[in-house]
Amino acid sequence: MNRRTFIKNAGVATGAVLLAASPWLSAFSESEHTKKSIARIGVIGPGSRGQFLMSFLKKNPKTDVVAVCDVYQPSIDEALKIYPQAKVYNDYRKLLEDKNVDAIVIATPLNTHFDIAIDAFDAGKHVFCEKALAMTIEDCFNMYHKHLEAGKVFFVGQQRLYDPRYIRAMEMIHAGTFGSIEAIRTFWYRNNDWRRPVPSPELERHINWRLYNEYSKGLMTELACHQIQIGTWALREIPNKVMGHGAITHWKDGREVYDNVSCIYMFDNGVKLNFDSVISNKFYGLEEQILGNLGTVEPEKGKYYFEDIEPAPGFLQLINDIENRLFDSLPFAGTSWAPETANVNKGEYIIGERPKHDGTSLNIDAFVEAVITGKQPENVAEEGYYASALCLLGHEAIVKEEIISFPEEYKLDYLNHSSKAK
Repeated sequence: MNRRTFIKNAGVATGAVLLAASPWLSAFSESEHTKKSIARIGVIGPGSRGQFLMSFLKKNPKTDVVAVCDVYQPSIDEALKIYPQAKVYNDYRKLLEDKNVDAIVIATPLNTHFDIAIDAFDAGKHVFCEKALAMTIEDCFNMYHKHLEAGKVFFVGQQRLYDPRYIRAMEMIHAGTFGSIEAIRTFWYRNNDWRRPVPSPELERHINWRLYNEYSKGLMTELACHQIQIGTWALREIPNKVMGHGAITHWKDGREVYDNVSCIYMFDNGVKLNFDSVISNKFYGLEEQILGNLGTVEPEKGKYYFEDIEPAPGFLQLINDIENRLFDSLPFAGTSWAPETANVNKGEYIIGERPKHDGTSLNIDAFVEAVITGKQPENVAEEGYYASALCLLGHEAIVKEEIISFPEEYKLDYLNHSSKAK
């Protein structure tokens, strides 16, 4: 199922159930009327991620990347292979002065996001900012309110908001298909040093910025922000407390950010979301496991599982029966020969197959539609804000080794949170 087929089949303009779970899809409601329109985009930071986003912009006939900006010439050279006619800048402020640019995509190191986004709103540009939004919750909060003040479109690179697997999974969760959600387990495991080749020593921090505290919050801002957002989307609540731990246990190579982290986010109703990441073992990969009393959803795998499954195979069922007769009732811990559910329950695909790609292309396409219409889709900025704020809150809990509460002054009027900035 490709992205355009999904949007067509979903009936975004009229699909009330779909929009209830994913209101940001309303960006596509006027897509038939914008066929002859063009969004003129400037890409600030066309490195590996920036080029990845440009590859989707290139496929969209409603888009033209008219400008690129970077201080690293090899990135400019690669970007021009995708858009040869783009105007080149080495100072983002000069790009923002370009009247031919309607909107910008920010794909620079994390520590630069805030200044670029604020300046872009002041320059009257629409903004797509890669996650996380900024280095502090205060900066994320101010960036969000600058977007409201400017009246410009604001998107964050939380691509799962546009992933067909996740959209359909959330429809099912919110419809009660899996009962009440009791817990959410998330993890992201890799086995590499997260380093990139450096052509010259003085470029170490420029290229490997993710490894240093001055530029990055490590695994929390790079990975956790995606998976924490899945928890708030599923529960339609924001957690108010978090505790965590982090360390450098394997990649002792001069890096400053942790190579493994764990956090527990606590919701007011007692439900907990766990996030765990290790980058020295990749066996389990990445997943969000959303556990209801009637079933479980694994959106990344694109599958769901109900608690009630088929009877055990013949031999094991025979053993179970013998045990029942011998002891008159099952042992407290359950029959010793019974297989665990996970060993036999193969589950079902959420949308009939596992898509080959995540929601990045739809995320970018939605931004283009919003730039053309000038209309901010409902909830997309708020989801992006809280994903960033919560991962930063988790990082703070790890560093301080304390249980941290979400600061009242940085809450929005969203879901179960109420803003004090009235």
